[in-house]
Amino acid sequence: MLFAFESPPFYTSSGSSVEILGQQVHPLQCMCGNNMSVPLLAEAVTVSGTEKETAAVIFLHGLGDSGHGWADTMTAIRLPHVKYICPHAPRIPVTLNMKMTMPSWFDLMGLSPDSPEDEAGIKRAAENIKAIIDHEAKNGIPANRVMLGGFSQGGALSLYTALTCQQQLAGVVALSCWLPLHKSFPQAASASGNRDMPILQCHGEMDPMIPVQFGAMTAEKLKIIVNPQKITFRTYPGLMHSSCPQEMAAVKEFIEKQLPRI
Repeated sequence: MLFAFESPPFYTSSGSSVEILGQQVHPLQCMCGNNMSVPLLAEAVTVSGTEKETAAVIFLHGLGDSGHGWADTMTAIRLPHVKYICPHAPRIPVTLNMKMTMPSWFDLMGLSPDSPEDEAGIKRAAENIKAIIDHEAKNGIPANRVMLGGFSQGGALSLYTALTCQQQLAGVVALSCWLPLHKSFPQAASASGNRDMPILQCHGEMDPMIPVQFGAMTAEKLKIIVNPQKITFRTYPGLMHSSCPQEMAAVKEFIEKQLPRI
């Protein structure tokens, strides 16, 4: 069986996810052990701003990964007034990978639009991300200055969380991913405060794991959930299930536009 693992971008400073995991932590990154009231924040990697933090990006990694590699990537594109929070998914058995235990936001049964889904696990994971948003609000960064983002499974969770969140968020960065429980929308977003939320969706045209056609279907579905003028769907020729400097430049530009200095 082909095991599905979702790697961080190929071009990060170490050049290898094996070297990144648990090893490289930028001097401005910290392990937030003082946030025990919010389970995901207890071990999350945070890239601090270099001036007063008036906004936050919560970025979620893919299956089998950790927050370290993406924290490294966020460091490379960071804005001085933005805090970047990269939590680690819990380790759970993953059906797709013969029940092997690995970091995963929820169980995965397949990677096609018609695959069965872990509804309870997806909803539980979304509540855990909303707890981080609430924590930031209590500490001075309101929800409308918080952006969600993620890669693959993490991007999928960021989309679902934002679209079911009653608080208005700054936007979503959805990389190489899909919308979980897509058949439950648009009704699942009936109480959402994010009908007018900007979404940047990016996808590699040669992605063998989550085909770009799946990304395009997701973009079309999103257009009936939120204002279609707020959705940007970009594809990258030759890019597989990873990221690239051009994509990260687009992400930085999107963050700068939606989370300007105040």
